[in-house]
Amino acid sequence: MMSKVRVRYAPSPTGFLHIGNARAALFNYLFARHHGGDFIIRIEDTDKARHVDEGEESQLNYLKWLGIEWDESVDVGGDYGPYRQSERGDIYAPYIQKLLDNNLAYRCYMTSEELEAEREEQLKNGQTPMYGGKHANLTAEQEEAFKAEGREPSIRLRVPKDKTYTFNDMVKGDVSFDSNGFGDWVIVKKDGVPTYNFAVVIDDHEMEITHVLRGDDHISNTPKQMMVYELLDLPLPAFGHTALIVNEEKKKLSKRDASIIQFIEQYEALGYLPDAMFNFIALLGWSPEGEEEIFTKEELIANFDENRLSKASAFFDNQKLMWINNQYMKQKNSEEIFEMALPFLKEAGRISENPDETELDWARKLVQLYQPQMSYAAEITALSEQFFKDHVEFDEEASEVLRQEHIPELMTALFEHFTALEDFSPEGIKAEIKAVQKATGIKGKKLFMPIRVAATGETKGPELPDAISLIGKETVLERIKRLI
Repeated sequence: MMSKVRVRYAPSPTGFLHIGNARAALFNYLFARHHGGDFIIRIEDTDKARHVDEGEESQLNYLKWLGIEWDESVDVGGDYGPYRQSERGDIYAPYIQKLLDNNLAYRCYMTSEELEAEREEQLKNGQTPMYGGKHANLTAEQEEAFKAEGREPSIRLRVPKDKTYTFNDMVKGDVSFDSNGFGDWVIVKKDGVPTYNFAVVIDDHEMEITHVLRGDDHISNTPKQMMVYELLDLPLPAFGHTALIVNEEKKKLSKRDASIIQFIEQYEALGYLPDAMFNFIALLGWSPEGEEEIFTKEELIANFDENRLSKASAFFDNQKLMWINNQYMKQKNSEEIFEMALPFLKEAGRISENPDETELDWARKLVQLYQPQMSYAAEITALSEQFFKDHVEFDEEASEVLRQEHIPELMTALFEHFTALEDFSPEGIKAEIKAVQKATGIKGKKLFMPIRVAATGETKGPELPDAISLIGKETVLERIKRLI
């Protein structure tokens, strides 16, 4: 029987919440909740050079925005704190001393220049660059001499020789590494700060983490971490490494890739819905049974099965994301969608900065008209462009519709009927189009498509009578007259 599951997401506050990090957090969250376990957020903030002041706050805020909750962290506390690595120095110290006392680690006084020279020599000789062990067996006198020079030591782990490290990855199956591919590596830097691969082991052990579920880019760290577990005689957690996310060209998702929006805050800014983002991210490298792709958070928790995590790369499909978000947009309360879309209409100058009730009512109808089509709230400005043009312009497809020989007769009849129409409501417009059909004998696509193109300049869009009514009688008549 599995002991109580405890998993963690451990971001570095070096930037904002990236889609890949959000997926790592979400998978751990689903795994913990599915198995009735605990989900912990630990802040790995020892990289001061890349530290971003608002990075930690941004990470937590946007995880909350997505709908992810945690049981322990810097903001809610817990029995296993502190939850920032920078505050855990006293916890690491006895483990470091134990390794030194048992000659499983040692102080290295080599300078950065000496290490670089060694690296260049190895490359020149066609060797794989790694630490050669020059300071692995210093005498007390040699150490004193280096101290007298003012050198500060790092601490290196003695890597066991001729040993194969094998683990059964939750996603990939059996994975093996040869210890001879690693030089003695640094566990404590010259400034006294433990390195990631050392600190993470102590943190996971002290916090009783049972499963380490993370991205594939961490798999090469696993043997180093296994060495620390082994030399300190600590029990191993289960490891699982999820496949990388790739773009449309099947290349690893890079923060420099402009074809994909990379950060969660950008999706919020565009008017994506958090529950739709949660749904989409859950499907990046995990697949449920069956063909269904729209799930509530509760359904994803119930259905999550770590055995269905994909070994293959996860394709980031922008079109699928927009489709999923559209499904959620269609089901959302129309007033909520209006509140999301209104700032974009204001920003584009389509609506006054301080609109009166008449203008707000018109804008509300506009958003309701496009709610079934909207993939995200910011899209309202592009979708509704026809409502704000003085003169419509026709693309080739629209122009082709207007080249049909019955168009003059249809437009003349339409202009006469719309001119006489006092009730320019969707119902009144619908009735008048039927009257045009009866008067001209033109029906079906030959009737409706030219009317749509003449009134809106487009060959597709929302319900035609609703669109025409919202554009307004004066503008529609002007467009038909100009076309005639």
